[in-house]
Amino acid sequence: MRNFLLLFLVLSVSASNAQEFQAFTIYNKKGRKVAPDAMVKNLANYDVVLVGELHNNSINHWLQLRLTKALYRLKNGRVILGAEMFERDNQDGLNAYLEGKISAVRLSDSVRLWTNFKTDYKPLLDFAKEHRLKFIATNVPRKYASLTAKQGITSLDTLRAIEKRNMAPLPIKIDMKTPGYTEMLTMMGDHAGSTAINFVAAQAIKDATMAESILQNLVPGTLFIHYNGNYHSKEYGGIYWYLKQKRSNLRVAVLSVEEADNIDLPFPEKDFVATEYNLVVPADMTKTY
Repeated sequence: MRNFLLLFLVLSVSASNAQEFQAFTIYNKKGRKVAPDAMVKNLANYDVVLVGELHNNSINHWLQLRLTKALYRLKNGRVILGAEMFERDNQDGLNAYLEGKISAVRLSDSVRLWTNFKTDYKPLLDFAKEHRLKFIATNVPRKYASLTAKQGITSLDTLRAIEKRNMAPLPIKIDMKTPGYTEMLTMMGDHAGSTAINFVAAQAIKDATMAESILQNLVPGTLFIHYNGNYHSKEYGGIYWYLKQKRSNLRVAVLSVEEADNIDLPFPEKDFVATEYNLVVPADMTKTY
C-alpha cells in the first residue's frame, strides 16, 4: 500500500510538472481533447478553414505555420492561402514578392505591412513563395474601415466605383445579433449610440470583404486556409456568417483560440460557443509585441 501511494504521488507530481510546460491544448466542438494530427486530417475535408489568432501570441503563429505545412502535405499542394493582414489594393505588390520580382526589403514600398510582419506573417508568405501558392490579400483597405467607423456605413456610398472594387458589394447586410457584433455593442455600452453602431459596421465591412475575397478565389478540390483575428470568426460570426450567407452549402471549419491560466481544465472555462476546433493557450505565453 505504501509503495502504491508513493507511485501515485510521483505520477501526480510528474503530471503537474508536465502541465507547467504544456504550450497548448486543442479541443473539439464537444469539448474533448484532440491530437493535432487528428485535427489536420479532418480539416483537409473542408472547403475553407478560418484560422483565428491572437495577433501577438507567439505559439499561435507557430501553430499556424505548422498547420499550413501539414495541410499542404495532406492536400498534395492543393491549398490557397489568404489573410486579414493584407489589404486587397495591395495584391499586386504581394504577387510581385511571391513571384520573386521584388525583395523582402522592397515589399514595404508597395504593401502595408503589420508591425509584426517579419516574425509572424513573413514565414507564411515565404512558404507560399517557396511552393508557388496563391496568397490572397483579403481585407478591405483600412482607410475605408476607418471612414466607416467615423461616419457610418453609408459614407462608403460616396466612393468612386474604382474604390468600391476593393470591398464587398454595397449595400452590406449587417445583423447586429450575429456573434461578435452583439459583444462589441455590449462592451461599448448603450450610451455609445451611433459610435458603437459605426464601430460594428467597420468590423462588418472587413468581414464581408474578407468573405467575398475567399469566395472569389475558391477552386474546386482546393482548400482555402485563411488567417484572421479570432474576433473575425469566433462563435461562427464575422467572416463565417458572411460566407454562409452567400454559399450555405460551403464546408467551412473555424479554428478558434482562447487564453487560459490552466489550459488543461475541462473545456470551456467560460460561456462561449465552441467551433470545430478550439485552441487554448497559456495566458502568460510570450507576446510578439
